[in-house]
Amino acid sequence: MLKFLSHAMLPTVNHDEQSRQDFVSAFRSHLSSEVMPGVYKVFKSRVEPFFHAKNGRLPANEQEVRKAMTVDPFYQFWSAMQRRSQEMLWEAVIDPTERQLPDLIKQAISKENIGSKKTMRSKRIGTLQLDPTLNIPRYHTAVDIHLQPGGYHTDFTAHDVAAGAIYDKGINLYMGGALGPENNLMGDILIAYLREKYPKFKPNKILDMGCAIGNSTLIWGRAFNNAKVHGIDVGAPVLRYAHARAAALGVPIHFSQENAEHTNFALGSFDLIVSHIVLHETSRSALPRILGECHRLLRPGGLMLHLEIPRGKTLMEQFMHNWESFNNNETFARYMTHIDLQIEAIKGGFVKKFITVDEWFPDMDVGKMNYADNFFWKILAAERE
Repeated sequence: MLKFLSHAMLPTVNHDEQSRQDFVSAFRSHLSSEVMPGVYKVFKSRVEPFFHAKNGRLPANEQEVRKAMTVDPFYQFWSAMQRRSQEMLWEAVIDPTERQLPDLIKQAISKENIGSKKTMRSKRIGTLQLDPTLNIPRYHTAVDIHLQPGGYHTDFTAHDVAAGAIYDKGINLYMGGALGPENNLMGDILIAYLREKYPKFKPNKILDMGCAIGNSTLIWGRAFNNAKVHGIDVGAPVLRYAHARAAALGVPIHFSQENAEHTNFALGSFDLIVSHIVLHETSRSALPRILGECHRLLRPGGLMLHLEIPRGKTLMEQFMHNWESFNNNETFARYMTHIDLQIEAIKGGFVKKFITVDEWFPDMDVGKMNYADNFFWKILAAERE
């Protein structure tokens, strides 16, 4: 059973539901540790030699690897099982959420009357501001990201929090518990990076872009408890859940429903802007606009830090990383493989000498954090001149 911190907004599970979730977790772990390594072996022992014999050379790009691999029966088996495990993950999480949804909504509303007012203010539990007129970007509405039914933005009922509750437990299963009991590892990593690279930097106002349920946002509120921390997302149900979750965990965060491409905050509002594996969920046109908005929102001397998933170094690694794009509705992720983040930051208005793109392995308890031996994170850091 994966470690997971219980809180007032998390659906409880009965015996059968827990057994089902445990099976999904074990199934995904088996695929990752026992079956997926065979895909790499098949490539080296069978697919690559066949390609070389046929073409007189090795594959030149990821597209040639994909064309050769997707007809291999072992890869097809792993891919089909991996896809089915993702569907099973949501099925196992949705059932207990639907069973308890009315109570979860009541619990959320009880946190300073969430749902009965557009804006709630409280020093103790933060604020929530929703915008029913917000135009949800197409990169959210075109597909259900990660196959989560309805994505992060769909309301299925009044004052809905289902998307947030489903995501909270779903990401725990998706990552095999690697994000920790509160799903907050990525916030921990980015704070560790900030403290190592910018030890004297003490932000007073922080913005987390694409915060979803605030699982990484809360870490910033705890680490800088004198700072005012904001979290934005386009999805109303995840924000309702995020606000109630933060209140249940006792961290005051100010959540608002906004598009990171063009927010309602004033020029120079923040000392620090962060995001946690968000950029690859956007689009070619949105990416420079988001970075441009970061530039607008930062005060002079301010800093942005965007944590991203590494895309792999070899063609085979890139092919496997980009399985998510072709099979798990991560539509933009495969384009991020070859995008130069420094150039994108320059498009957004940042000056080259103040931009850093790091491949960073944190000096943390690796065993505790469940890293693979060769895993690293990509971080885009830029200071506002």
